[in-house]
This record gives sequence, C-alpha cells and structure tokens, in this order.
Amino acid sequence: MRERLENVGRLFLHGYHAGLQDDQAALAQQLSEVPLEHQGFAYEGAAMALALLDGISPWRKDKRFSRFVVSEGQRHIYMVHVGAGWAFARLPWLRRSIESVICKFHPVLRWLAVDGYGFHEGYFHWRSALQTKISALSEHARHIFYQGLGRSLWFLHAADSGEIDNTISMFAPQFQGDAWSGVGLACAYAGGTSENQLEELAWRAASNRAALAQGAAFAAKARQLAGNPVPHAELACAILCGMTADTAAALCDETLQHVDLHHSCPYQQWRELIQERLTPSQAFERQPAWVC
Repeated sequence: MRERLENVGRLFLHGYHAGLQDDQAALAQQLSEVPLEHQGFAYEGAAMALALLDGISPWRKDKRFSRFVVSEGQRHIYMVHVGAGWAFARLPWLRRSIESVICKFHPVLRWLAVDGYGFHEGYFHWRSALQTKISALSEHARHIFYQGLGRSLWFLHAADSGEIDNTISMFAPQFQGDAWSGVGLACAYAGGTSENQLEELAWRAASNRAALAQGAAFAAKARQLAGNPVPHAELACAILCGMTADTAAALCDETLQHVDLHHSCPYQQWRELIQERLTPSQAFERQPAWVC
C-alpha cells in the first residue's frame, strides 16, 4: 500500500517537472505516456507547475493554467484545479488571498483549489495546518480546506483507517464530515484497499458516512470524465455508496444541475445535495468482521 501511494507522488512530480518546461505541446505528449489509470496525478502536478509559473509572472497576459484548463486539462478538470491549489499554497502573496485569486475560475470547480491548498498543508505542514492556515478563510472555504486535509490523511497514514479515524476525531466537530469526504475521495481514486478495509472505513466514519460516500462519488465522476475507470473505484462505490461507479458519477451530474451558480459556495451546495441523496448501504448496517 505504501509503495502504491509513493508511486502517486512520483507521478505527480513527473507531471510537475513536465509542466515547468513551459511547452504545452511537449507537456501533452509526456502526460499521454503516463499509464491511463494514473494520468490524473500527473495532470495534477502539471497544473501546479503551470499555476506556479503564472504566479511568478503576473504581467503575462497569456495564462498558462487557463490555457491548460480549456485544452489538454479538460479530461482531468477536477485534478487540474486541485493542482492549482498546490501552487497557491507555495506562493504567499496568492495563498493569503486565495479566495480572491480563484474568482476568475469556474464558479463550482474553483473551490477545488482550496481543497488542493488543504491537502498541501496537511501533507507538508501538518502541525501548523489547523492553527494559522485557516484563519484567513471564509467559513465555506474552511470546510473545503478540511476536505483536502482529509485527502492528505489517506497518504499520511498509508490508508490506515484507525489512524485516520483517530486524527479526524481531533478536528472540530463541524469539520469532521469534510475530512471524511476527503478520505472517501482519496480511497476511491487512489485505491489500494480491500473490501474488508473499506467496510471498516465506513464503520469508523459513523455519522459521517454520507460524507465519506460523497467523496467516493466525486472520485467516480473524476475517473469517468477522464475515461480511466478502475476496479478499486468500482469497489469503493459499491461499499461506500451502495451503487456502481457509473451510477455514482451520474448522481454527481444530476445534482450539479440543481446547483445555484450564484450561491456563495456552489461547490459546498453540490456536496450537500449529493450527501442528501446517498443512503447508507448494507455495509454500514452490519458489524464488520474486524469488530470484536
């Protein structure tokens, strides 16, 4: 499991270094050479590099990230916006005003940059992530920051559900569901767990099971859009959502149609609509084998 997750990091770096070359034709070629299942991680890294280059050359009108979003990055649009959040986390003048910076992006997807920011802080600056990092964020942004923080736990704790549960239990109650949502997204997208492990994860999420399932549904949608479905996403959706990955992805599409783009945070509204539609699967109703 640790090797699998470390490979994700290597693929992210591959995309990042390719993006730094500032040649989008060459970038597209290098990204296409990554195995289809793992391309999303490389795209995320490439998006970070492009947003970083934009951030250190604000005078340039032709924005690299914006060009990537409407061209090669379309198939991995969710991962691409997350990657931008990594770049903003690295540049203090953008990090301090991240909500203003993302206003130029898609009204729903732009919030994924805040998720990327949360992941970055959880992964690299764990001890300070919950202290000073969210003080400048709005209430909506804080919820999404914690979603990214939750995603980082999947990698920090090498998918150990007990360690993940212990860490989330230390968060403020109002943000615990957001963290479980991030865990669900990470486990369904990155994979590496068995049916029993997923059932344990669902059991530990307890009252936040709908949030965990919503994260898995988002992962299913991201993979469907990219055209890279995988068995572990199918299994995660079966256990956590009680439906197939395609059905979970369709639920994301359906609920998105009801999102008010003028809402103060359409992304948060989208998450809530999905969670309202997800009912506990049978895996939630029975006691897992690991419980004594």
